[in-house]
Amino acid sequence: MRARLIHRFEYRYSAPVLLGPHRFCLRPRPHGFQRLLDYRLEVSPEPSQLYDLLAASGDMVTRARFLGETDRFLVVAHSDVETLSQPLVTACLDEDMTRLPVSIGRLNPDLLSNLQGWLPNGQHDPAAVDLAQEALMGSDQRSLTFLQQLIEIIQDRVKYTQRHVGPAWPAGRTLKERVGSCRDLAVLMIEACRSVGLPARFVSGYHLVEPKPERYDLHAWTEVYLQGAGWRGFDASGMGAVDDRYIPVATSSRSDLTAAITGSFSGPPGVESDLEWTISAEILSAGTAPLLSGS
Repeated sequence: MRARLIHRFEYRYSAPVLLGPHRFCLRPRPHGFQRLLDYRLEVSPEPSQLYDLLAASGDMVTRARFLGETDRFLVVAHSDVETLSQPLVTACLDEDMTRLPVSIGRLNPDLLSNLQGWLPNGQHDPAAVDLAQEALMGSDQRSLTFLQQLIEIIQDRVKYTQRHVGPAWPAGRTLKERVGSCRDLAVLMIEACRSVGLPARFVSGYHLVEPKPERYDLHAWTEVYLQGAGWRGFDASGMGAVDDRYIPVATSSRSDLTAAITGSFSGPPGVESDLEWTISAEILSAGTAPLLSGS
Protein backbone atom coordinates (compact mmCIF):
# COMPACT_ATOMS: atom_id res chain seq x y z
CA MET A 1 0.00 0.00 0.00
CA ARG A 2 1.13 3.53 -0.76
CA ALA A 3 -0.26 6.37 1.32
CA ARG A 4 0.19 10.12 1.76
CA LEU A 5 -0.26 11.59 5.24
CA ILE A 6 -0.39 15.12 6.59
CA HIS A 7 -0.29 15.44 10.40
CA ARG A 8 -0.88 18.99 11.60
CA PHE A 9 -0.62 20.50 15.09
CA GLU A 10 -1.40 24.12 15.91
CA TYR A 11 -0.88 25.49 19.43
CA ARG A 12 -2.19 28.95 20.32
CA TYR A 13 -1.29 30.81 23.49
CA SER A 14 -3.26 33.55 25.25
CA ALA A 15 -0.05 35.57 25.61
CA PRO A 16 3.43 35.40 24.04
CA VAL A 17 5.49 32.51 25.44
CA LEU A 18 9.02 31.14 25.18
CA LEU A 19 9.16 27.66 23.67
CA GLY A 20 11.44 25.19 25.42
CA PRO A 21 13.24 22.28 23.71
CA HIS A 22 10.93 19.99 21.74
CA ARG A 23 11.11 16.40 20.51
CA PHE A 24 9.13 15.22 17.47
CA CYS A 25 8.25 11.58 16.71
CA LEU A 26 6.44 12.12 13.41
CA ARG A 27 8.66 10.44 10.81
CA PRO A 28 7.19 7.05 9.74
CA ARG A 29 9.56 4.12 10.15
CA PRO A 30 11.91 4.02 7.12
CA HIS A 31 12.94 0.40 7.54
CA GLY A 32 11.58 -3.11 8.05
CA PHE A 33 8.37 -3.75 6.12
CA GLN A 34 7.92 -0.10 5.27
CA ARG A 35 9.57 2.40 2.95
CA LEU A 36 9.53 6.13 3.57
CA LEU A 37 9.33 7.64 0.10
CA ASP A 38 9.19 11.28 1.14
CA TYR A 39 9.11 13.21 4.41
CA ARG A 40 9.00 16.91 5.19
CA LEU A 41 8.58 18.65 8.54
CA GLU A 42 7.39 22.25 8.80
CA VAL A 43 7.90 24.10 12.09
CA SER A 44 6.85 27.69 12.81
CA PRO A 45 8.28 29.79 14.34
CA GLU A 46 11.53 28.70 12.73
CA PRO A 47 13.72 26.87 15.27
CA SER A 48 17.14 28.21 16.10
CA GLN A 49 18.31 24.60 15.94
CA LEU A 50 16.61 21.64 14.24
CA TYR A 51 18.28 18.26 13.86
CA ASP A 52 17.54 14.54 13.53
CA LEU A 53 18.92 11.82 15.74
CA LEU A 54 18.80 8.04 15.88
CA ALA A 55 16.97 7.12 19.07
CA ALA A 56 17.75 4.10 21.24
CA SER A 57 14.83 2.30 19.58
CA GLY A 58 16.43 2.71 16.15
CA ASP A 59 13.82 5.24 15.00
CA MET A 60 14.65 8.71 13.70
CA VAL A 61 13.36 11.54 15.90
CA THR A 62 13.80 15.29 15.55
CA ARG A 63 14.81 17.81 18.20
CA ALA A 64 14.28 21.57 18.08
CA ARG A 65 15.30 24.61 20.11
CA PHE A 66 13.78 28.09 19.85
CA LEU A 67 14.63 31.73 20.51
CA GLY A 68 12.20 34.60 20.98
CA GLU A 69 8.54 34.76 21.95
CA THR A 70 5.49 33.56 20.04
CA ASP A 71 1.74 33.21 20.56
CA ARG A 72 1.41 30.45 17.93
CA PHE A 73 3.26 27.18 17.35
CA LEU A 74 2.65 25.21 14.14
CA VAL A 75 4.02 21.76 13.28
CA VAL A 76 3.11 19.92 10.06
CA ALA A 77 4.53 16.55 9.00
CA HIS A 78 4.12 15.45 5.36
CA SER A 79 4.84 11.77 4.63
CA ASP A 80 4.62 9.44 1.62
CA VAL A 81 4.88 5.82 2.73
CA GLU A 82 4.87 2.39 1.13
CA THR A 83 4.06 -0.65 3.26
CA LEU A 84 5.23 -4.13 2.25
CA SER A 85 3.69 -7.55 2.66
CA GLN A 86 5.26 -9.70 5.38
CA PRO A 87 6.00 -13.44 5.23
CA LEU A 88 3.68 -15.60 7.31
CA VAL A 89 4.75 -15.86 10.94
CA THR A 90 4.07 -19.60 10.97
CA ALA A 91 6.55 -20.11 8.11
CA CYS A 92 9.31 -18.20 9.91
CA LEU A 93 9.00 -19.05 13.61
CA ASP A 94 11.87 -21.03 15.12
CA GLU A 95 10.69 -24.34 16.54
CA ASP A 96 12.20 -23.70 19.99
CA MET A 97 10.26 -20.44 20.24
CA THR A 98 6.84 -21.95 19.68
CA ARG A 99 6.55 -23.03 23.35
CA LEU A 100 5.98 -20.81 26.37
CA PRO A 101 7.22 -19.53 28.71
CA VAL A 102 10.44 -18.46 26.98
CA SER A 103 13.70 -18.79 28.89
CA ILE A 104 15.46 -15.42 29.05
CA GLY A 105 18.78 -17.17 28.47
CA ARG A 106 17.64 -18.12 24.96
CA LEU A 107 17.10 -14.52 23.92
CA ASN A 108 19.45 -11.91 22.49
CA PRO A 109 20.51 -9.59 25.36
CA ASP A 110 19.51 -6.62 23.19
CA LEU A 111 15.89 -7.58 23.92
CA LEU A 112 16.11 -7.40 27.71
CA SER A 113 14.69 -3.87 28.00
CA ASN A 114 11.57 -5.22 26.31
CA LEU A 115 11.08 -7.81 29.06
CA GLN A 116 11.07 -5.53 32.09
CA GLY A 117 7.91 -4.96 34.11
CA TRP A 118 6.23 -1.56 34.12
CA LEU A 119 6.18 -1.15 37.89
CA PRO A 120 8.86 1.21 39.29
CA ASN A 121 10.84 -1.70 40.73
CA GLY A 122 10.84 -3.52 37.38
CA GLN A 123 8.31 -6.12 38.49
CA HIS A 124 5.32 -7.12 36.39
CA ASP A 125 1.86 -5.93 37.31
CA PRO A 126 0.17 -8.87 39.13
CA ALA A 127 -3.08 -8.23 37.24
CA ALA A 128 -1.27 -8.64 33.91
CA VAL A 129 0.50 -11.77 35.14
CA ASP A 130 -2.86 -13.34 36.06
CA LEU A 131 -4.22 -12.41 32.65
CA ALA A 132 -1.23 -13.97 30.90
CA GLN A 133 -1.55 -17.18 32.91
CA GLU A 134 -5.19 -17.45 31.91
CA ALA A 135 -4.28 -17.05 28.24
CA LEU A 136 -1.43 -19.51 28.66
CA MET A 137 -3.68 -22.22 30.07
CA GLY A 138 -5.86 -22.12 26.97
CA SER A 139 -3.00 -22.07 24.51
CA ASP A 140 -1.24 -25.41 25.05
CA GLN A 141 1.79 -23.18 25.75
CA ARG A 142 2.13 -22.27 22.07
CA SER A 143 3.20 -18.70 21.44
CA LEU A 144 0.91 -17.85 18.53
CA THR A 145 -2.10 -19.44 20.18
CA PHE A 146 -1.23 -17.58 23.39
CA LEU A 147 -1.22 -14.25 21.55
CA GLN A 148 -4.58 -15.02 19.98
CA GLN A 149 -6.06 -16.07 23.32
CA LEU A 150 -4.61 -13.03 25.05
CA ILE A 151 -6.16 -10.60 22.57
CA GLU A 152 -9.54 -12.34 22.84
CA ILE A 153 -9.47 -12.12 26.64
CA ILE A 154 -8.44 -8.46 26.60
CA GLN A 155 -11.23 -7.59 24.19
CA ASP A 156 -13.71 -9.51 26.33
CA ARG A 157 -12.63 -7.81 29.58
CA VAL A 158 -11.93 -4.25 28.40
CA LYS A 159 -14.12 -1.99 26.30
CA TYR A 160 -12.17 0.08 23.83
CA THR A 161 -12.68 3.84 23.94
CA GLN A 162 -10.82 6.88 22.64
CA ARG A 163 -8.89 8.96 25.17
CA HIS A 164 -6.67 11.78 23.94
CA VAL A 165 -5.42 13.17 27.25
CA GLY A 166 -2.91 11.67 29.66
CA PRO A 167 -0.32 8.89 29.53
CA ALA A 168 -1.08 5.22 28.97
CA TRP A 169 -2.61 3.55 32.02
CA PRO A 170 -0.83 0.69 33.81
CA ALA A 171 -2.25 -2.76 33.18
CA GLY A 172 -3.92 -3.07 36.58
CA ARG A 173 -5.91 0.13 36.16
CA THR A 174 -7.10 -0.82 32.68
CA LEU A 175 -8.38 -4.17 33.94
CA LYS A 176 -10.02 -2.56 36.96
CA GLU A 177 -11.73 0.18 34.93
CA ARG A 178 -12.74 -2.36 32.24
CA VAL A 179 -12.31 0.38 29.66
CA GLY A 180 -9.24 1.74 27.89
CA SER A 181 -7.80 3.54 24.89
CA CYS A 182 -5.65 1.86 22.25
CA ARG A 183 -2.50 2.79 24.17
CA ASP A 184 -3.95 1.38 27.42
CA LEU A 185 -4.71 -1.93 25.70
CA ALA A 186 -1.26 -1.94 24.09
CA VAL A 187 0.42 -1.54 27.50
CA LEU A 188 -1.76 -4.29 28.95
CA MET A 189 -0.77 -6.67 26.17
CA ILE A 190 2.89 -5.72 26.47
CA GLU A 191 2.93 -6.44 30.20
CA ALA A 192 1.19 -9.79 29.77
CA CYS A 193 3.58 -10.87 26.99
CA ARG A 194 6.66 -9.90 28.96
CA SER A 195 5.54 -11.90 31.97
CA VAL A 196 5.80 -15.13 29.92
CA GLY A 197 9.16 -14.22 28.36
CA LEU A 198 7.97 -12.71 25.09
CA PRO A 199 9.77 -9.40 24.39
CA ALA A 200 7.19 -6.72 23.59
CA ARG A 201 7.27 -2.99 22.89
CA PHE A 202 4.93 -0.06 22.35
CA VAL A 203 4.21 1.27 18.85
CA SER A 204 2.68 4.59 17.88
CA GLY A 205 1.53 5.21 14.34
CA TYR A 206 -1.42 5.33 11.97
CA HIS A 207 -4.07 2.76 11.09
CA LEU A 208 -5.75 3.55 7.78
CA VAL A 209 -8.99 1.72 8.42
CA GLU A 210 -11.76 1.04 5.94
CA PRO A 211 -14.22 2.58 5.50
CA LYS A 212 -12.44 5.89 5.89
CA PRO A 213 -13.46 7.59 9.16
CA GLU A 214 -14.58 11.19 9.46
CA ARG A 215 -11.36 11.90 11.36
CA TYR A 216 -8.13 9.92 11.58
CA ASP A 217 -6.31 9.66 14.88
CA LEU A 218 -2.95 8.44 16.08
CA HIS A 219 -3.09 4.77 16.98
CA ALA A 220 -1.09 2.51 19.29
CA TRP A 221 -0.45 -1.22 19.24
CA THR A 222 2.06 -3.83 20.38
CA GLU A 223 5.03 -5.41 18.68
CA VAL A 224 6.12 -8.83 19.93
CA TYR A 225 9.51 -10.35 19.14
CA LEU A 226 9.14 -13.90 17.81
CA GLN A 227 12.49 -15.52 17.14
CA GLY A 228 12.77 -16.45 13.48
CA ALA A 229 10.01 -13.99 12.54
CA GLY A 230 11.36 -10.89 14.31
CA TRP A 231 9.20 -8.01 15.53
CA ARG A 232 5.55 -8.51 14.56
CA GLY A 233 2.63 -6.21 15.28
CA PHE A 234 -0.53 -7.15 17.21
CA ASP A 235 -3.43 -4.80 17.92
CA ALA A 236 -5.41 -5.62 21.05
CA SER A 237 -7.94 -2.92 20.19
CA GLY A 238 -8.34 -4.16 16.61
CA MET A 239 -8.28 -7.42 14.69
CA GLY A 240 -5.14 -8.91 16.22
CA ALA A 241 -2.21 -9.33 13.82
CA VAL A 242 -1.57 -6.07 11.97
CA ASP A 243 -1.64 -5.78 8.19
CA ASP A 244 -0.25 -3.36 5.61
CA ARG A 245 -2.70 -0.63 6.63
CA TYR A 246 -0.74 -0.04 9.83
CA ILE A 247 2.00 2.58 9.51
CA PRO A 248 4.48 2.50 12.45
CA VAL A 249 6.05 5.83 13.40
CA ALA A 250 7.80 5.33 16.76
CA THR A 251 8.60 2.31 18.92
CA SER A 252 9.97 2.02 22.43
CA SER A 253 10.02 -0.22 25.46
CA ARG A 254 8.36 2.80 27.14
CA SER A 255 5.12 4.28 25.85
CA ASP A 256 5.97 7.86 26.87
CA LEU A 257 8.95 7.95 24.48
CA THR A 258 6.68 7.59 21.44
CA ALA A 259 4.65 10.79 21.95
CA ALA A 260 4.24 12.70 18.68
CA ILE A 261 5.38 16.00 20.25
CA THR A 262 7.08 16.48 23.60
CA GLY A 263 8.16 19.88 24.86
CA SER A 264 7.47 22.82 27.14
CA PHE A 265 6.78 26.54 27.16
CA SER A 266 7.05 29.35 29.68
CA GLY A 267 5.06 32.56 29.86
CA PRO A 268 3.33 35.04 32.15
CA PRO A 269 1.18 33.75 35.04
CA GLY A 270 -2.16 32.34 33.91
CA VAL A 271 -1.21 31.93 30.26
CA GLU A 272 -3.40 29.34 28.55
CA SER A 273 -2.70 27.10 25.58
CA ASP A 274 -5.08 25.59 23.05
CA LEU A 275 -4.33 22.76 20.62
CA GLU A 276 -5.99 21.90 17.33
CA TRP A 277 -4.79 18.90 15.33
CA THR A 278 -5.76 17.06 12.16
CA ILE A 279 -4.55 13.94 10.37
CA SER A 280 -5.39 13.56 6.69
CA ALA A 281 -4.55 10.40 4.78
CA GLU A 282 -4.87 9.47 1.12
CA ILE A 283 -4.32 5.91 -0.10
CA LEU A 284 -2.47 6.20 -3.41
CA SER A 285 -2.31 2.47 -4.10
CA ALA A 286 -4.09 -0.27 -2.17
CA GLY A 287 -1.90 -3.18 -3.28
CA THR A 288 1.04 -4.51 -1.27
CA ALA A 289 4.47 -4.45 -2.83
CA PRO A 290 6.43 -7.72 -2.95
CA LEU A 291 9.49 -8.20 -0.80
CA LEU A 292 12.69 -8.02 -2.85
CA SER A 293 15.86 -9.94 -2.11
CA GLY A 294 19.12 -8.05 -1.99
CA SER A 295 21.69 -8.73 -4.69
